[in-house]
Amino acid sequence: MTPLLFSAEHIAVKFANNPLFQDMDFAVLKGEHWAITGKSGSGKSVLLQIISGNQGVNGGKINYHFMNDIKLETAAPLTFHRFIAFAGARHRFKNLSNTGDLYYQQRYNSSDSEDALTVSDYLHNIKPNSYSPLYWTFEKTVAALNLTELIDKQTIKLSNGETKRLMIAAALLKNPLLLLLDNPMTGLDVQTRKSFNLLLTEIAESGITLIMASSNSELPDVITNVAVLEDGDITESLTRQQFDASDHKNNSTPLINKLALQELVENQQSLYKSIISMDDVVIKYGEKKVLNHINWRVKPGDRWALLGPNGAGKSTLLSLVNGDNPHAYANDIVLFDKKRGTGESIWDIKSKIGFVSPELYQYFPTDNSCLQVIESGFYDTLGLFRQSSKTKADLALKWMKALEIDQYALTVLKNIPASAQRLCLLARALIKTPTLLLFDEPCQGLDDHQQQHFKAVVDTICELSPVTLIYVTHYQHEIPDSVDKVLKLDKGAVVV
Repeated sequence: MTPLLFSAEHIAVKFANNPLFQDMDFAVLKGEHWAITGKSGSGKSVLLQIISGNQGVNGGKINYHFMNDIKLETAAPLTFHRFIAFAGARHRFKNLSNTGDLYYQQRYNSSDSEDALTVSDYLHNIKPNSYSPLYWTFEKTVAALNLTELIDKQTIKLSNGETKRLMIAAALLKNPLLLLLDNPMTGLDVQTRKSFNLLLTEIAESGITLIMASSNSELPDVITNVAVLEDGDITESLTRQQFDASDHKNNSTPLINKLALQELVENQQSLYKSIISMDDVVIKYGEKKVLNHINWRVKPGDRWALLGPNGAGKSTLLSLVNGDNPHAYANDIVLFDKKRGTGESIWDIKSKIGFVSPELYQYFPTDNSCLQVIESGFYDTLGLFRQSSKTKADLALKWMKALEIDQYALTVLKNIPASAQRLCLLARALIKTPTLLLFDEPCQGLDDHQQQHFKAVVDTICELSPVTLIYVTHYQHEIPDSVDKVLKLDKGAVVV
């Protein structure tokens, strides 16, 4: 009989007194590798946190059966935590003195960005599990996750995809028995996803059991079993051969409150001859050119897709537009008809821009409600740090109702599903009816139906207003239909 590695029995979990899991069972046998699927908000990430020991339960029992053999082999007191590694969506990078958190713009400020660990420093702080064979050495792991060229780079300067690879490398260096991955394929470009698929197979062959939250349409080859989460329970436990993604696809047409959106954007006007003008822009960090002679023109009402592999320079290009990167002053850049360095402030620029990024939610105060987060969009601050205005709060609530997320108005941002988080950040970006929308991989964490809903909202806003759009993604199907122009980068240069 195949031995059990892990089991959860009759698990109950509550968030803000609302039940997420009520009587859930889940078991993993030796030799199995599981994908946990289900719509966004179903509890996939929470289940991983429960298995890792980072999330307590309100009822039920957790069993780490693999510990029975380990206790027989050693008399030293050991806990299960040593044998489990978790790579989630949220990084927890600290400054060099480990006294504070990093802030969003820190990567672009040369003096402050030095107050962050390098990739090498960060990985060398990981202590491997000495009770398992040391298969994943530092050198092997760095090469496998394609981090060799990033080894001396500060962690805060990494792109979203590079950060994802670093977090997985850190988990792998522990040489765990169980490796838990929260949507590991998101944020990775097409080529990296292919190579990562092969890497997962090697990880399994090295003796590590994999459990991951995953889209049901993108299961890695290594997966042997699929659990489907729905309504607080695992409704199906299937083998890979039994699972058919088409059975779990929501084909319903997204319903958009077009009238409500029209009322919210009807006063928007385009007041500028040019939104972005870049001539021969070069950005260097040391000897490395991150952007290499970029020329780009964005006119009012343009809708662009900004494409390219991880590390191509997309985030750096967006940072020049969004006012976060001081290298703009050393380049020929005109934003909203005004050349950078001629007296405009960062806040003047940000007042005209609505920005959405999968990283942003990490930087909001942990006590801010969704309504406060959306209202903070008026001030371009990552959180509301002043007395709430009733007029502005009422408008924030109107946006929440138009996007059908008003039930989360008084809930803390970090306690709501990823899909609702994205829509909250969208509402925050839209609340001041900006001239330009910058969307950096906004659909991360959304299931297929929610991606379609997000696209429909964006397309409706583009239909009803003259807003200019720049949209970054690694997935062709995520690009809104309103996008009709493409700028593609590779290694910092424009690809024709």
